[in-house]
Amino acid sequence: MIVNTSHISVVSKWQMDLAHAIRSPTELLETLNISPAELPYIVDNNSDFPLRVPRSYVSRMTKGDPNDPLLRQVLPLKTEYQYTTGFPHDPVGDLPAMITPGLIHKYRGRVLVITTGACAIHCRYCFRRHFPYAEAHLDLNEWQQTIDYIAGDTSISELILSGGDPLTLSDQRLSSLTSSLANITHLKRLRIHTRLPVVLPERIDNGFMAWLSTVQLKTVIVIHANHPNEINSEVRAVLNKLSNAGITLLNQTVLLRGVNNDSSTLIRLSEALFEANVIPYYLHMLDKVLGAADFTVDDNEARELHKELLTSLPGYMVPRLVREQAGAPFKQPLIP
Repeated sequence: MIVNTSHISVVSKWQMDLAHAIRSPTELLETLNISPAELPYIVDNNSDFPLRVPRSYVSRMTKGDPNDPLLRQVLPLKTEYQYTTGFPHDPVGDLPAMITPGLIHKYRGRVLVITTGACAIHCRYCFRRHFPYAEAHLDLNEWQQTIDYIAGDTSISELILSGGDPLTLSDQRLSSLTSSLANITHLKRLRIHTRLPVVLPERIDNGFMAWLSTVQLKTVIVIHANHPNEINSEVRAVLNKLSNAGITLLNQTVLLRGVNNDSSTLIRLSEALFEANVIPYYLHMLDKVLGAADFTVDDNEARELHKELLTSLPGYMVPRLVREQAGAPFKQPLIP
């Protein structure tokens, strides 16, 4: 008997790994041999922005260390519920800049598409942790509306795929997004903002590379690493694979108290990135989103840290120290 298997979808290894991500603070702490009593803060087991972290990322955390900088980025705490003046739900002004659901046009020459609300990891400082994805993300059935908007504005030369994380979409979904871009002659670049090459390097598999090879636009991938411990051998391998394929690789780091607010960590991070063919691009001040106040580094401390980078690294390895300000026409540099 011949069995028709055309309806059966093949699940990739990265999709299985993503499905088996740790979602319980209790399981995470048990995996790391840490008792909640050892933590200098109270864990939230019922967050409305729940824990999610791939096991490959957890493997880079130091067992028994309640202050591990990677753990600090993902563990939900009770302090996130404390109201802090100046920490709104939409700190960077995404919603006022939304043209249609999922299409954001803030800066001249480039537009950003919220492709999905899904992420492989839930970073506690995420500036879109309160974003209304259910109402304001791109419905792939309405992609033509986005194409028409880009085609109708000849000043747009770059399309940015964001989220959530666009690389949580399947290769087929990504292909459906990009296949119709080739006829827009004024569109020159595709930029992808993603954390997956760092937190789930398995995502950069043969299928992904095959899709990437079909993209006719100059492609830039902006990754997000905050600490040198995130850059292990598997991450270096996939970053080198992307670089060898002609992809421009940039990194954005968020300056986070308790994670990377010391110059030696930031120097090691820049060196690790450059070794993996990634240009340290931005050192972002924290976007002051409600729930993330504990990560705040003040401006004077940030300037001093940046000055130490300037005196310790060649200029091409020093990221620009910037803040995103709602309504501003560009990222605002923090001048020493």
